[in-house]
Amino acid sequence: MLRQVERLLCEGLYQRLKDREGRKIERGAASGDLARNMRDTAQTRNFGRVFNVEKYKELILPSLQETRIVVTLAPAKPVGLADLGVPLVDTTMVKKGRAHEYPQLLTDGKIGRRFQDLRIIGIKTVEAGVPSAKLFVQFEVFGDNTAAPTNGVGFEAALFAGSQQLASLSSSSLFLPYANFWYPNRFVFEVPVADFDQADRLEFIAKPEEVRTV
Repeated sequence: MLRQVERLLCEGLYQRLKDREGRKIERGAASGDLARNMRDTAQTRNFGRVFNVEKYKELILPSLQETRIVVTLAPAKPVGLADLGVPLVDTTMVKKGRAHEYPQLLTDGKIGRRFQDLRIIGIKTVEAGVPSAKLFVQFEVFGDNTAAPTNGVGFEAALFAGSQQLASLSSSSLFLPYANFWYPNRFVFEVPVADFDQADRLEFIAKPEEVRTV
C-alpha cells in the first residue's frame, strides 16, 4: 500500500513537472512566433515604403518652363479685320505685331509645347458713341508629345511703352484638348485708351505647367 502511494506521488510530481516544461516550451514558441511576426511586419513596412517611393517617382509629372517672347507693336492700316467684326470709323486706329514660332521647353530641356503665328492686334475705335481700346491675342498651340492638364494655367502678357509697364493681362487656360495637334486660340482684353496710345510692345509669357507625357 505504501509503495502504491509513493508511486502515485511520484507520477503526480512527474506530470506537474512535465506540464510546467510544456508551458515553458509553448511560451518560447509563442515568443518566437511574435519575434518572427515583428520581423515580417518590419519587412512589410519597409517594402511598402520602397514601393511608395517608386510609385511616387512614377507619378512625378514633367513640367514646362516659363517662356517669354516680345512682340513689337506698330501702327497699321485698318484692313484684314473682318473676322473680328470691328466697327470701322474715321478715327479707328490699329496696331499690330507678330511672332512666327517659338517652343516652350520642359525642365529637362526637351520641347514640350509649341506656339506659332502669335499675332497681337490692338484696335481703338468708337461703338455706340463710346470710344474703346481692345487687344486681340491670337496664336496656334501644339502639345509636343505632352497632354495639357484639365485645369491649365494659361498665359500672361504685359503691355509696355518703352521700359514702362502699362498693363498686365492674363488668361486662365488654353484651348488644347489633345496632344500633337495644332489648335487656334483667340483672346481679347480691354485696355485703357491712353495705354493703347502709348503701347509699343507686348511681352507674351507662357507660364510653367505640369503636363503628361504621351
